[in-house]
Amino acid sequence: MRTATHHPLITAPCNLWPGPRPTSSPVLPSGSRRPRRGALVVRAAVVVEQEAKTKISLVRIGTRGSPLALAQAYETRDKLMASHSELAEEGAIDIVIIKTTGDKVLDQPLADIGGKGLFTKEIDEALLEGRIDIAVHSMKDVPTYLPAGTILPCNLPREDVRDAFICLTVKSLAELPAGSVIGTASLRRQSQILYRYPSLKVVNFRGNVQTRLKKLNEGEVQATLLALAGLKRLNMTENVTAILSVEEMLPAIAQGAIGIACRSNDDKMATYIASLNHDDTRLAVACERAFLETLDGSCRTPIAGYAHRDSDGNCVLRCLVASPDGTRVLETSRKGLYALDDMVAMGKDAGKELLSKAGPARYESSQHLENFLAVFVDFCDRENQKEKSTKAGRDRLRGGLQDVTSLPWKLCKERRGWMLCVGLSSSLKLEVRVLALHQFRRCSCRVFLTIRDS
Repeated sequence: MRTATHHPLITAPCNLWPGPRPTSSPVLPSGSRRPRRGALVVRAAVVVEQEAKTKISLVRIGTRGSPLALAQAYETRDKLMASHSELAEEGAIDIVIIKTTGDKVLDQPLADIGGKGLFTKEIDEALLEGRIDIAVHSMKDVPTYLPAGTILPCNLPREDVRDAFICLTVKSLAELPAGSVIGTASLRRQSQILYRYPSLKVVNFRGNVQTRLKKLNEGEVQATLLALAGLKRLNMTENVTAILSVEEMLPAIAQGAIGIACRSNDDKMATYIASLNHDDTRLAVACERAFLETLDGSCRTPIAGYAHRDSDGNCVLRCLVASPDGTRVLETSRKGLYALDDMVAMGKDAGKELLSKAGPARYESSQHLENFLAVFVDFCDRENQKEKSTKAGRDRLRGGLQDVTSLPWKLCKERRGWMLCVGLSSSLKLEVRVLALHQFRRCSCRVFLTIRDS
């Protein structure tokens, strides 16, 4: 078995400067690869400009601090400056970096620390509190529901939706020897890899693009998969070994799409960002998210979907639901008019079909979980205000849970909070941990959900 040759890390000056974005990398055809180099190129982090402020910014853009997130924020800024002359003046637009839960917790799989919303919650909170004016998100990270008081009226033109295979030793997934280790944090990628190549091993592989390439350079894994859209936005496509077609690896819902949100009562910001909207992208994303919403999907379920306009101008939608180990993959497709109502209906219909095929054991409790968790979190919030729990509180929890579900459950007190174990089916259980966070004389809750085999 060949193993990755360990090479010293190559770094290069960052070319994602706050000015106009460099010319994008050429589009690589499916299956193509660049000439091999001794090691991957890991560019330095994006430098956040420190502009001399001569006046209060007209628009404050909230974003995560990763190089890719900043590249997306700068793309948004440049489009706003090009479209609105008053925003082209120096200091008119400010970039505000916000650290999210997903950025802080890097040693656990996404599914184990809460799934969707990990990369958006703190940014949405800053938006609602007025600390920023607009929020720039990767649409694949945005939950199917938006926080009350916010709207998302804009999707920028979608980048390439395909995934890139990156490896130092072979040219394709098919050439990897049995037992080779592939690193990815995506259950979607994991399930599709194991479905086609069950002899390979997939391990959790967290971090931004630069971190993952560095780990690959150092030989922690033999290969990894990354979104080609991100590599293009970072001008790092020289690291691509091969590009997987959507037939080989169906992309994540809304992969490659950027969404821009603002407060629902902020007409000025809504007008600014709506002027940047790319309608084809917005309709495709709406179609895919309708499918996701019907399945009540999250980072804990391998789900994939891709909607696009074909040569006849119609919408073609392909969808997939799988088991994490790749032993079961369900697929469906739809074709119809490229119009919002038709495409949303297609997404919902595809979701209902796969929901019925997956069977009740997989999703039977999903409709109860929102109310179920709300009761539990309310209990924890009340009890965490006290030094110890009370019988009245536990009785109130028991009564509240019985009102919303007949599923068996067990409550345990932990050092920093509570753990509730729920039997979803004969083979699956849901563990819900609510940790008390005591800061500045205030108590808040952080919720962790894990689905395990019983």
